Amino acid sequence: METRNSMQVIIAAPGVEGKTVKSLPKTEHSLTEFVQSVILNTQVTKEPFYVLNLGAVAELMDTWSRQLPMIQPFYAVKCNSEPSLLGALAALGCNFDCASKVEIQTILSLGVSPDRIVYANPCKAESHLKYAASVGVNLTTFDSVYELDKISKLHPRCALLLRLKSPDDSAAKWASLGSKFGALPQEVEPLLRAAQAANLTVSGVSFHIGSESTNPNAYRTAIASAKAAFDTAGRLGMPPMTLLNVGGGFTAGSFFDEAATVINSALQDYFAEYPQLKVISEPGRYFAETVFTLAASIIGKRVRDDVREYWLNDGVFGSFLCVAYGITPPACLPLALSSNRTNPTCEGAPTHMSTLFGPTCDSVDKIVEEHQLPELETNDWLVFPNMGAYSKVCATNFNGFSPDVVFTYLVYGNLH
Repeated sequence: METRNSMQVIIAAPGVEGKTVKSLPKTEHSLTEFVQSVILNTQVTKEPFYVLNLGAVAELMDTWSRQLPMIQPFYAVKCNSEPSLLGALAALGCNFDCASKVEIQTILSLGVSPDRIVYANPCKAESHLKYAASVGVNLTTFDSVYELDKISKLHPRCALLLRLKSPDDSAAKWASLGSKFGALPQEVEPLLRAAQAANLTVSGVSFHIGSESTNPNAYRTAIASAKAAFDTAGRLGMPPMTLLNVGGGFTAGSFFDEAATVINSALQDYFAEYPQLKVISEPGRYFAETVFTLAASIIGKRVRDDVREYWLNDGVFGSFLCVAYGITPPACLPLALSSNRTNPTCEGAPTHMSTLFGPTCDSVDKIVEEHQLPELETNDWLVFPNMGAYSKVCATNFNGFSPDVVFTYLVYGNLH
């Protein structure tokens, strides 16, 4: 979609319409300059805030359509449920992966039809399943006979996807989902027989290699397993399966390019004889991570020997849950708008070993240590790019620090 058309579509989207969207010039530092303007012109509060680049969302959708033209994305709402992001994605043609009643309600409230939702939670609360049935969400996943029994009683007309265990070679940074979800190879046939006996419709197969995988070849392994499940269903005389869900695990950039190549090749190798096959996916991080930038201010400082220690107004119980998984947050950019207004990005300034703490009283609330930063002072800021995935959506009210005060500014800028 052309840039101008994408911008018009997004600005008119539910969740975006009526909100201020700042158009950014196509310059290297335009986003940083916008962040500076927000800090300098907002006198009411000095709370942390996000900037969502809707232009980057459009570019990611264009890249997806170009690299995986046969795969319909269903954005994983759990990754980031910011209404403006959801509305923009819906307007650009993305569908949605929901895991709960609230997520389904959120997507329906944007005017998205229920046939654009996959209820991709293999273990659902009965009340949530009843709600899905009542609003016409008719596609879900399962990986146990107990879930089949639940679906048979509460939503028997629902089309089903058999969730397979993720491959052991996924090398997921956050978590290998196979420890919690997915049928083992020896469980596939019994589960298909159970669905057949219950007169339920198994439309296809799904898998998820895990969040932020580092091995694109894991998709080939999983697609091969999916083909084996299709073959088993055929051998049992079940109606032909027509749907394959290749899950998520994507990150934007070079990994996505590699993963797309592997997926396209594997689909050709294993599913060429399935011309009616529909392939979908559940990207979350791919669409959310790089389009959000976080700005947090320094609220305290301590110097011990040569180490600078800074307290921020956001932390592990807020936007930086990734630290709890042993993942280092993105490198930050200093904005010394209080102590060094003439050179706020501190270019050329000497650096010191630094530690960043969050605002709570828990010693676990440490964002990063042994990180080189220039000399900063209270009321200076740090800017963290690529903070859209599993950040604010995971924030808590611990110690009285509420995520509700964290505002999201909308901009539209093209990166290329």
